[in-house]
Amino acid sequence: MRITGEPFGSVDGTDVTRWTLQRGAVRVRVLTYGGIVQSVETPDRDGVPDGVALGFPDLEGYLKRPEPYFGALVGRYANRIADGTFALDGTEYRLALNGGPHSLHGGERGFDKRVWDAEEVEGGVRLSRVSPDGEEGFPGRLEVSATYTLDDDGALRIGYRAETDAPTVVALTNHTYWNLGGGGHELRIAAERYTPTDATGVPTGELAEVAGTELDFRTGRPLTIPLDHNFVLDHGGPAAELYAPETGRTVTVETTEPGLQVYASGDLGGIALETQHFPDSPNRPEFPSTVLRPGDVYASATVFRFGTR
Repeated sequence: MRITGEPFGSVDGTDVTRWTLQRGAVRVRVLTYGGIVQSVETPDRDGVPDGVALGFPDLEGYLKRPEPYFGALVGRYANRIADGTFALDGTEYRLALNGGPHSLHGGERGFDKRVWDAEEVEGGVRLSRVSPDGEEGFPGRLEVSATYTLDDDGALRIGYRAETDAPTVVALTNHTYWNLGGGGHELRIAAERYTPTDATGVPTGELAEVAGTELDFRTGRPLTIPLDHNFVLDHGGPAAELYAPETGRTVTVETTEPGLQVYASGDLGGIALETQHFPDSPNRPEFPSTVLRPGDVYASATVFRFGTR
């Protein structure tokens, strides 16, 4: 296992570091800017390594084009909060409307646009920062960390942790876009249901069956349609698997999260598998709660396992 850090430019006078984690044939690069997974390299079925995650070669690329959230650590709240408002303990909070009529991925300057502190840990690197009370409209001083490690088998594990001094809402994710090479991908998702949305992308509150719809990926099939949907995970096994028949590469996703947002856009050429709580949960008491209170700990983990077949 090799862990190294190197300068990678600066943002507003704050230095950015690129961390490289390498175990065997798997190499992952993580930036302290935005907690971004800049690159992932894994071998194909013939043992030839290549990049499988979309990203820019330099910091300037991320600064000039932040909107795809390539590889980013997203927070305080991943996905959408309807109308940029939510109520908590009788107080209404207003957030930036940066996703059409809604708040998206933490607001105008979310966690993906901050420079994080970093420390080397066993098997990887831990990024941390303090999000002050009122940042992007969210209540509470939030102490948050994201730890990126490579397991003995080369799997990328991301562990999130947060504590607050006042009631707030928290939902974090990683926004890496995967492209495993070749002419197309097959996708399997362990989900019998999904959360339908209105025309603006926020859930209606229904948990609909995927059976008989184009969103039924339970047995795995070619991904031929654009996607931007949250799936309600069954759990009891891997959440999803992405497979590229031409190269043989696979990415298998395991998570403690209740949902998986799949975003597949032909324009970008990659597929984001965002483990998460459901969109607009602060306004949907019937959804799994995203409320974090003083004395409690937000803890979440997602593993990306790389293989071939």
